[in-house]
Amino acid sequence: MASLNPVKIFSGSASQQLAKQIARHYGKDLGTVTLQRFADGELSPSFDESIRGCDIFIIQSTFSPAENLLELLMLVDAARRASAHYVTVVIPYFGYSRQDRKDKPRVSIAAKLVANLFTAAGTDRLITIDLHAGQIQGFFDFPVDHLEGASVFVPYLRSKNLDNLVFASPDVGGVARTRRFASHFSGNMVIVDKQRKKANEVSSMQLIGDVEGAHVVLIDDLIDTGGTICKAGKLILEKGALSVRAICTHPVMSGNAHENIANSMLEELIVSDTIPMTQSNPKITVLTVAELFGKAIGRIRDNESISSLFINY
Repeated sequence: MASLNPVKIFSGSASQQLAKQIARHYGKDLGTVTLQRFADGELSPSFDESIRGCDIFIIQSTFSPAENLLELLMLVDAARRASAHYVTVVIPYFGYSRQDRKDKPRVSIAAKLVANLFTAAGTDRLITIDLHAGQIQGFFDFPVDHLEGASVFVPYLRSKNLDNLVFASPDVGGVARTRRFASHFSGNMVIVDKQRKKANEVSSMQLIGDVEGAHVVLIDDLIDTGGTICKAGKLILEKGALSVRAICTHPVMSGNAHENIANSMLEELIVSDTIPMTQSNPKITVLTVAELFGKAIGRIRDNESISSLFINY
């Protein structure tokens, strides 16, 4: 039986545009939040209406700066102290997800630390999309609904009517994600094996598989500086591909990313709006995930299946 508690949807300051669209697709107006700052920059967010006894959804991507994460945590804490019945955080882009393991001595597992912070703040549930690694869901001590960006990207890619599609993973870690994409098109898969000297710097790259005469689509969860995707695209074309595109759910777009993409051999970069784009780029196509999140909120509200949202696209 569905909950009888009123539903209210709010947003942090970093995801206002996406949050408005999500609320519209759900059928609600976005609630109002005030973010005050002390003279020294200290944050003080507050809800501008009563949320006592309500099931509330707070939307905020936690991309840089870290204040976005802190603001979201403070909103959760404020909701708990205002006697909200149930608090769900909607984090379209879950920052710090790349730090999900100890890949060298004496480093933090930041993704687990962030999960602990949300538990401490009083979060009841999390909705997100395309985590860097699916097993991050296990870091949380409450339910996590992990949506798939493929439900937005696959229909768009089908509209291109490309023959002989081959899907490429830009690293070994993305093989499972790429294989799921390939299964929707009964396509083949190749792997770009890369080695890094350090973060954001690829030292060597080689292609495992055949792409000659194919239209290739690189699949990744995020694009940061664009260095890996651009180098992979160049390598794939050198191996005889007819064209190469890339799909990356989260457009982090740091440093010279826009310039790198504009000057690359990529036909197109397809991203979602989990992170707002700060500038336009003729090679970048932005697809919205607002309807997907709006439907997910409705399914949660009505105690219905979430997985049915992305099994038939």
